Amino acid sequence: MKMIESQGIQIATQAFGSPDDPGLIMVMGATASMLGWPDTFCAALANRGFYVIRFDHRDTGQSTTVQPGAARYTVEDMASDVVGVMDGYGLDSAHILGMSLGGYISQIVAVIKPDRVRSLTLLASEPLGWDGPALPHISKEFLDHFGNLASLNWSSETEATEFLLTSERLSGGSGQNFNETYMRSRIEQILARTSSPASMFNHATLDTRQDWTGRFRDITVPVLILHGADDPILPVENGEALAAGIVGSELIVLDGIGHELPLSKVETIADLIAGGVPQ
Repeated sequence: MKMIESQGIQIATQAFGSPDDPGLIMVMGATASMLGWPDTFCAALANRGFYVIRFDHRDTGQSTTVQPGAARYTVEDMASDVVGVMDGYGLDSAHILGMSLGGYISQIVAVIKPDRVRSLTLLASEPLGWDGPALPHISKEFLDHFGNLASLNWSSETEATEFLLTSERLSGGSGQNFNETYMRSRIEQILARTSSPASMFNHATLDTRQDWTGRFRDITVPVLILHGADDPILPVENGEALAAGIVGSELIVLDGIGHELPLSKVETIADLIAGGVPQ
């Protein structure tokens, strides 16, 4: 573990593999800490020749956390955090793997700092500044579930665990059984690593400072797009739109996978990333 200071905040990070290998920065989605990237996945990527670095977003894990509703940062600030992690590890450039909001953030980095990005892998992501016909988004079942947030008692570990467990279950695809034992264990770790679990939902209030309309089309670095065919939060049409708009990108649709990174597919996805980005 390594703490990095960026833009006046503390960012908790963790590295896997050899610093002599090309860096791979892992950018998780909204409300998710670094634990959203399973240890086995990080190790698998390190075994394939990457120096893997994952980190806690603001308001998650052991990074700087403010009270619910008190966040004053923007999506651009979170993109600058990614660059700050690179700086903290002395990396002039790195591969970036972003999932969901992490993919959106990673696209911003690729647009504003293309010299720092060796390649971009976008997992379960949507286009930065989409300007075409409306794309499908989060399912009604998920929206109904999030409607319970207002009454959730975060001081009750049982209530918090069951809410987060349901979120994980709803994210799953049809290709594998839901691993409740693993998810309960991960949620226990997530809750133990933060002083304010409810603060992770500050990410739901984030906005951007500038207009990014159509800017995903300006990405010039090599791009690999991985998208679950069963994604209930950002359906696969979002991945297809990314591929259609980024020249030279490659889209791989993952059958039976939802908005998730299932343990049963860790090695497969690691192989796709290692084979799909230039080293």
